[in-house]
Amino acid sequence: MMDALKEETPLEGRSPFELRVGLSKGISESVVKKALKTGSLGFLHSFTTGSAVDGPGMRLVAWTAGCQFRCLYCHNPDTWNMMNGMAIPIEQATSTLSLYRHGLKIMAGGFTLSGGEPLMQDRFVVRLLTAAKGMGIHTALDTNGYLGERLSDEELEQVDLVLLDIKTWGRVRHRHLTGKDPGTTLDFARRLAQRRRTVWLRYVLVPGLTDDENDIRQIAAFAANLGNVERVDVLPFHQLGRYKWDKLGIDYKLKDLDPPAKELLDRVCSQFRGAGLKTY
Repeated sequence: MMDALKEETPLEGRSPFELRVGLSKGISESVVKKALKTGSLGFLHSFTTGSAVDGPGMRLVAWTAGCQFRCLYCHNPDTWNMMNGMAIPIEQATSTLSLYRHGLKIMAGGFTLSGGEPLMQDRFVVRLLTAAKGMGIHTALDTNGYLGERLSDEELEQVDLVLLDIKTWGRVRHRHLTGKDPGTTLDFARRLAQRRRTVWLRYVLVPGLTDDENDIRQIAAFAANLGNVERVDVLPFHQLGRYKWDKLGIDYKLKDLDPPAKELLDRVCSQFRGAGLKTY
């Protein structure tokens, strides 16, 4: 069954918004546990090429499956379940990465691990990023930071850039938005600052949900005080993943919400810039 699924479903996706489900449904629990412990096997939604928004230059992006957050605005709810991803041996993932190494260097780009939440598969992540570094490829990790303690200080050295998603501010708002507390994410941000690891902060702007002026003021002050935040990417909410909620039978509470108006986007960017941060 799994071999058939792999033959029918290419590892390279047409886009990160492609719906993929049940690709590892036949894998036993013992195999999954071993994979998570050793990193010998990863569960990937897909690879995509040519990204210009997931780190510097042109990027190859691996999208992992599995996430502990349940963000109300998530555009890839199919990546919540690890078993929706394709089971890929570390050797195959590394071999795929090697095919792009020369082109990535020429285009001053690199390799980005995103998700889902990559650190749900921390051993696989470490092995794949270490392989990339060994090829001389720039590495980036896109994470919500909730499981940041799974990476040792030495392992963090394999990450050239952390794309850190801060969802909102305050425990109540954060739990409403994601289902989880924000404390460990902020602790990881502080640790990255202490380790002098470069960070791009990512903030999804959702009208009526993450646009509170006081919340953004506090996030901007927090980020500015860290001293290692190179830029802030303010990402406008969109509806490109809405169809996935419908297909998966999940109640989507934001179905009638429009993307933020230019005036709101300008105001939020201005708040971050007012704290001394660069915005994009």
